[in-house]
Amino acid sequence: MKNIHYYLMPHPPIMIPEVGKGEERKIINTTKACLQVAKEIASIEPDTIVVITPHGPMFQDAVAISLEESISGSLKQFNASSVQIEKTIDQELTKEIIKKATEANISYIPINHQILRRYYRAFELDHGTIVPLYYIEKAYPNYQLVHITYGLIKDIDLFRFGVIIKEAINELGRKAVVIASGDLSHRLTKDGTYPYSPKGKVFDDTLMRLLEKGDPVEVLKISKNLSEEAGECGLRSVFVMLGSINSSFKGEVLSYEGPFGVGYGVVKLTPTDSDENILKNLIIAAREKFKKKDISSNPYIKLARASIEYYLKTRKSLLIPSDTPEELLTKQAGVFVSLKKFGRLRGCIGTFLPTTENIASEIINNAISAAVRDPRFSPVKIDELADIDISVDVLSEPTSATIDELDPKVYGVIVSKGFKKGLLLPNLEGVDTVSEQLAIACEKAGINPSSNYHIEKFTVTRYYEGDKYE
Repeated sequence: MKNIHYYLMPHPPIMIPEVGKGEERKIINTTKACLQVAKEIASIEPDTIVVITPHGPMFQDAVAISLEESISGSLKQFNASSVQIEKTIDQELTKEIIKKATEANISYIPINHQILRRYYRAFELDHGTIVPLYYIEKAYPNYQLVHITYGLIKDIDLFRFGVIIKEAINELGRKAVVIASGDLSHRLTKDGTYPYSPKGKVFDDTLMRLLEKGDPVEVLKISKNLSEEAGECGLRSVFVMLGSINSSFKGEVLSYEGPFGVGYGVVKLTPTDSDENILKNLIIAAREKFKKKDISSNPYIKLARASIEYYLKTRKSLLIPSDTPEELLTKQAGVFVSLKKFGRLRGCIGTFLPTTENIASEIINNAISAAVRDPRFSPVKIDELADIDISVDVLSEPTSATIDELDPKVYGVIVSKGFKKGLLLPNLEGVDTVSEQLAIACEKAGINPSSNYHIEKFTVTRYYEGDKYE
């Protein structure tokens, strides 16, 4: 008999009768599925339940692991303070996970009351944990808890952290249940709380299909742009859970619903008897992907990436490579270099007019600045580069313009008044109108948008990671 069992469970507070006050009937299939999971867990009689949640204290660069004798929480923020759960933390298992994470060089933070005070947070159970446990407690309360909040670290490191959980459970001989707590897309309907996106249903269908198929590698390949557009909060929990399986599995979708514009999936995952080491395959695939990315990049992107990598290793600026194309050596232009990690901006610095003798030097300078000098972000680390996508915008010379001459999909804008100046690149996601474009540019410059200010427009030639060069 297997000693670890796995479930994906959602965490909508509205599913709790004390919160929903009747609205929970609209997701009755989800409720029934959670009760089924609770009944199965009661039959398993686990020593410990491991919950991976997105709603505890989350860190950009580390997984958070609760480490106290016990932890409690309630749904008082949802006007249901009577719903309370207090659990003893399995400190032995938690400490074994921490030990193995240290050995594997995976970033983590053991959190307690004292540490969270520094971040003005309480040490408590979050609703991402309380909602699944609410149903489990009804059927089986006799377990200890391991409480983990995933961090915004590399997907493969989340998977590796899951592998560590499995190893620690097996070494201590625990009978355990691993629960990935997470809701799916928050953008399924136009009348929902969050902005609608047709990609929301695409994401939900894709994840449910791959989990049912039992294909962990394909789950790890789900596009970051797709998950970002879907507005989900469960995929990283799933990555950790899949790591704690680290083999092929059989998936059984117990329910899927989305009546409130948010997808709720309940899935049971049962490992097969395969000896396949998924982590090993993922590491090989990641190396191949990065190699392909580097080879396929056009010279604009390759120069930007090489500049960042060289600077992070040496703290010196890269000399222009001898194989740099002539057009980068003989032409001058303003250049913006943008970095995105998992679909999110990680840095963007540029010049709207040339400041160096050629485009190549402009790229080198601005790529380094985007990586380590953008004041909105911490400096990029060398081990992040494989997860960062780079784009390079080469700007035309700005010309004066009127509002009627603008088009946010075609032209970037520069607004200026006195010494204040703000720039916004063209064709940015979420910027669809001229008024939106000018308002954002004015906000960046500190200019009152209702005042008189000067407008200039420009075009860009944009190079993306993987673009062909001919």
